[in-house]
Amino acid sequence: MTRFGLPAAIAAAALLSGAPASGGETRAFVAHDHVGDNVFTKGIEGPAVGPDGNLYVVNFGKEGTIGRVRAQRDGSGRAALFATLPAGSIGNGIRFLADGRMLVADYKGHRLLSVSPKGVIGAYADLPTAHQPNDLAVAPDGLVYASDPDWAHDSGRVWMIGKNGKASILEEGMGTTNGIEVSPDGRRLYVGESVQRRIWVYDRQADGTLSGKRLFASFADHGLDGMRCDAAGNLYVTRHGGGKVAVFAPDGTLRREIPLKGKLPSNIAFGGRDGRTAFVTVQDRGAIESFRTDVPGREFRGARGLR
Repeated sequence: MTRFGLPAAIAAAALLSGAPASGGETRAFVAHDHVGDNVFTKGIEGPAVGPDGNLYVVNFGKEGTIGRVRAQRDGSGRAALFATLPAGSIGNGIRFLADGRMLVADYKGHRLLSVSPKGVIGAYADLPTAHQPNDLAVAPDGLVYASDPDWAHDSGRVWMIGKNGKASILEEGMGTTNGIEVSPDGRRLYVGESVQRRIWVYDRQADGTLSGKRLFASFADHGLDGMRCDAAGNLYVTRHGGGKVAVFAPDGTLRREIPLKGKLPSNIAFGGRDGRTAFVTVQDRGAIESFRTDVPGREFRGARGLR
């Protein structure tokens, strides 16, 4: 059992209770603005924290761009243009590979783009028959999963992309597939259906294929969009139209709901110096809200200095 010194114990208790801690610790699960209104377009999506500790979000100022958000001393974020995508491309979900490259779901170009740390853009995988590559998830073994909704017909598919860039369809005939995530141990894949308000969970096999599909959670109202797991396996789900983030335990029990200022959260990512800051992109505001959590995100790889 880990033992804390008195100051650390007081800070930890305050974080979990929601009370302010000494030294300026932000209250847990209380949202505030990280980047204000209309800095990004209504198509704000992504988001993902890179190896440099900075937050990357699509559609900075105009569609077809990627913004980089640097944390400031006061806890706010300052956004600036990082990259402009090729003509005709518009990004959606962002994830990072282990080698530091950024993957961007190009839903207009029906492909996944690769972006180097210096902003050099190339092709990672072509999905010519895709409806609209939307959200991405990278498993611990490096395999990539992409949701592919067909909004016109309330249906969707799930793709798997190998390390060689070869893409294959794992399942079709689903609802409007949107948020997608892998559990910390790599054994599960979660897929959300926005219009149908359902989240399915699958067992991942050694080759990345899926089995054992079963219902994980469902909602009576509002939609759902992007999702992320923390290191303990809890699933954070943005409730599009509901203005909140729902947090589910690995067994599907609803642990809590975090209210937001905006009503249309589109996606979520973990970051900060300890991986315990959740960043939420909010479409109706063109803004980013954030809140502190009690567990780091599953993709957090240890302390990284912010630049």
